[in-house]
Amino acid sequence: MARKRDKIKKVFSPPPAEPAPATGQDDGLEDDLFAQLDARDAETRKEAAEVLQSVESAKATDAAEKSKKDSKSRFQARVTRKAEQRAAELPAVDEASKAQMEREIKEEEEAIMEECKAQGLHMVEIPPDGHCLYTAVADQLALLGLIPSSAVHPSTTRNAAADYMLAHPDSFIPFLPSIEGEDGAGAESGGLLSPQQFQTYCARIRDTGTWGGEPEITALANAYKVPIHVVQSGPQRVVVHGPQDGQVVKPDAVVKISYHRRMYGLGEHYNSLRPKTIVDRIPGMEQVRAALKA
Repeated sequence: MARKRDKIKKVFSPPPAEPAPATGQDDGLEDDLFAQLDARDAETRKEAAEVLQSVESAKATDAAEKSKKDSKSRFQARVTRKAEQRAAELPAVDEASKAQMEREIKEEEEAIMEECKAQGLHMVEIPPDGHCLYTAVADQLALLGLIPSSAVHPSTTRNAAADYMLAHPDSFIPFLPSIEGEDGAGAESGGLLSPQQFQTYCARIRDTGTWGGEPEITALANAYKVPIHVVQSGPQRVVVHGPQDGQVVKPDAVVKISYHRRMYGLGEHYNSLRPKTIVDRIPGMEQVRAALKA
């Protein structure tokens, strides 16, 4: 009877509780969990730092671009102010003088073109660079067959003028006043060039872009033994420079150039004058060419 009661108790008794896990295992799981959380926090902080750095970099770039634009604007403003200041300091334009200058330019152009028409010439414009006389004469010499076309360069005629003047100083020194005047260092009596100054003068003709005038035209006429006719405005429309000994290389060879005091507004200038071709002589052809250029 006692054994039966024990069996009944065993059947209806609650199952025995499972033993609690060891304390060491709990601590290990807890450490792993915190380690994972710490790793995630570190990665999040890194990503946040990268985003923040990108934002700061973008701000710095924008600031730099704005600074450049501001500097450029300030510079442009300074340039504008200086230009306005200089314009304000310029003397007022004399309308009467301006009108007089325009009238003289027109009269000069009409006079030269009238002479060119009478001689059957058309003007070849030479760049106004200081070499205009030498380039115009070289163009004419090639046209006359006195130099090859490959030699049409101001250095060709500059060398010829300088060589002739150095070989004939007495023909030129009396017509070349000292640059520094009669009281200048090295000047001869009357303010003429000394021999040393004359050599310097000729060296400038040869080696620089110094403008040439009547002395150089005379030298070129003698060096190439060809008359040089200069068409200009004024009472004497054509000024003739010929070889001093009267000897010419070709009987009918003549260099023809034009001289402009006002036309170009840059001071004295020379152009080359070539004969008109058969086509150029056709009435109305100049107007046709002008219309084609327009």
